[in-house]
Amino acid sequence: MHKAAIGIIGASGYSGVEATHLLAAHERVELRLVTSDRWKGETVGRRLGVMGPLAGLRYEPQERSLELARGCEVVLLATPAETSLELVPGLLAAGVRVIDLSGAFRLRDTAAYPTFYNFTHAAPALLEEAVYGLPELSSRERIAQARLVANPGCYATACALSVAPLLRAGLLEPGSLIFDAASGTTGAGRKGSEDLSFSEVDEDFRAYRVLRHQHTPEIAQTLAGVAGRSVPLTFTAHLLPLKRGILVTAYSRLAPGATAAQAQAALRDAYASSPFITVESSPDAVSLKGVVGTNRCTVALAVDTTGHDPGRVVVTAAIDNLVKGAAGQAVQNLNLMKGWEETSCLSTLRSFTP
Repeated sequence: MHKAAIGIIGASGYSGVEATHLLAAHERVELRLVTSDRWKGETVGRRLGVMGPLAGLRYEPQERSLELARGCEVVLLATPAETSLELVPGLLAAGVRVIDLSGAFRLRDTAAYPTFYNFTHAAPALLEEAVYGLPELSSRERIAQARLVANPGCYATACALSVAPLLRAGLLEPGSLIFDAASGTTGAGRKGSEDLSFSEVDEDFRAYRVLRHQHTPEIAQTLAGVAGRSVPLTFTAHLLPLKRGILVTAYSRLAPGATAAQAQAALRDAYASSPFITVESSPDAVSLKGVVGTNRCTVALAVDTTGHDPGRVVVTAAIDNLVKGAAGQAVQNLNLMKGWEETSCLSTLRSFTP
């Protein structure tokens, strides 16, 4: 069996580590390159406990990324957005296909980057070319043919999957959507700060980046694409005192004449053939324990029947922010790009409980 040469640039961050573990177990992949200034010269076996031939692969310095990536068919970028923006043009020019896990190529509107990512986008033509890699909502055919895939953000993945089928079916009122989302601390990346220290996070729960979170325009862009219109929304992120997982609760109202049965059917029909999405019978059944460690998303909805808020619809969704929200989704996109089974190396992942 031919194995594709794959590289990971930025392999010592949480998403890069997760991607390394996943690709180490992928029977169609030869992981040829991992880069990290933090771990340069050390081996994957020493750092991650990986066994077999991959154990001896050494981390290369970031400055050699472009040079060494030329021997790869596809490279995953688990780098900050500014670094991805710098690397992608050279990688594409060298004939290397790219899956970018940062936000550098997710937004179509260049004007949004100074506000939400604090830089001016230097490659607007590549924004037009980049394919947004959310397989359940994007075109799998376009992902398969893409040179550059923009891997979605973790919050954006969970929020979009929760309500997209309802918007596509025209079952929600055009008014504002509200998303309350909570994530484990790995969503902030592998960096040291007082706010993310154990003593500050443990036994606490708080909102952050209120009304200025960088995933807000990404969610709006994705939902506008499925709804065929702009979708006003409010997104609030919260920090959970745990390592991984995202739980999203979305609030909206049914459109006039729409019923709870139609909403339930729309959700189930939309994801009937999606291998990684499970539609539960009730939002009460959606939990982090059921998805952490897997590439799965669980989703469910309820519509008010008490008469206290007629027409109110509440949708919950849960994912692992490092798997379906990052590295697992990148591997899912890699599988599509290479013409492999979409579930390759992802279907056997299991949750971390009990």
